[in-house]
Amino acid sequence: MLLAQALFGKPDNLLLDEPTNDLDLETVNWLENYLSEFENTVLVVSHDRHFLDSICTHIIDIDFSRVQQFFGNYSFWYESSQLALRQQLAQNKKSEEKKKELQEFIARFRANVKKSKQTTSRKKMIEKLNIEEIKPSTRRYPGIIFTPDREPGNNILSVKGLTGIFEGKTLFKDLTFTVNKNDKIAFLSRDTRAMTVLFELLKGHDKPLKGSFEWGQTIVKAYLPLENEKFFEKDTTLIDWLAQYSEDTSEMFLRGFLGKMLFSGEEIYKKVNVLSGGERVRCMIARMMIRNANVMILDSPTNHLDLESIQAFNNTLMKFKGNILMSSHDHEFIQTVCNRIIEIGPKGMIDKETQYDDYISDENLMIRRGSLY
Repeated sequence: MLLAQALFGKPDNLLLDEPTNDLDLETVNWLENYLSEFENTVLVVSHDRHFLDSICTHIIDIDFSRVQQFFGNYSFWYESSQLALRQQLAQNKKSEEKKKELQEFIARFRANVKKSKQTTSRKKMIEKLNIEEIKPSTRRYPGIIFTPDREPGNNILSVKGLTGIFEGKTLFKDLTFTVNKNDKIAFLSRDTRAMTVLFELLKGHDKPLKGSFEWGQTIVKAYLPLENEKFFEKDTTLIDWLAQYSEDTSEMFLRGFLGKMLFSGEEIYKKVNVLSGGERVRCMIARMMIRNANVMILDSPTNHLDLESIQAFNNTLMKFKGNILMSSHDHEFIQTVCNRIIEIGPKGMIDKETQYDDYISDENLMIRRGSLY
């Protein structure tokens, strides 16, 4: 309702603070299209990288104790800052070599934009890019590393006729699928509670009223739930909290995992019941890393995380050697990580081996998707 009030009042300018929060993916896609054609000024804060890439022509970066404006979208800013950081670390690289590498990077970015569905004004904006704008970022990225103890076997997960109900409402029924090796599956539904109910069933936290599922003998699961408040209710320190989930409870071992999640020095003695939402999620990720699991179950994993943590999490999952079952509102996360889409509803399901962009653009699937609800 608030979004409708903002958009349809014919404003000269739009100021949007996390406009994609709590929206389903279809609404986010519609909003991207609307704002990309909006003729006036938009100022937006968002953790959704695909959203920023779709609508932004400039990035305002607060860094080096300064506010700086850069031409381009988020991906250009991120990739160029990482390039500049690598160059800064390579102190022996000659200045002319650095300049040439930066020029080649900008040329590739311009070529990509010309192939995409950008407006004419945005193409003109890209021509203003120059190498003097490219500087390394001082932001810290967490070290998210998942190392399975063993590779998943051939039998990973079999689901037969599973039904999910929440508060008397059927969210999905007769859900049947098999998880194969190398599958990284995104689960979609117009009712996001459907994925939470499914993951709670698969993790064994709830019992199914109808249907069954079976995990393979070689499977070790790590779960990132949507709601995590109950994990942090005790008056305990961060390091003692993490020790609950580890066979090795030495401070040096635990400090290593907390350090990767950007908790350093005396921060490890901070009480967990005063942590922010983003800090709690980083703790939950540290808990997952200790598991050395070969299957990840992720319910909206980007919630509460900043862009640096989202980017690090995304990069790690792209390289993960095991299986992933996830739901997310983050377009980029799904597109870059998942190779299979399962959409579920009270009237059926669609199971398709494809990337997310291809799934939502398939006109034949549009009719089938509507019939699920």
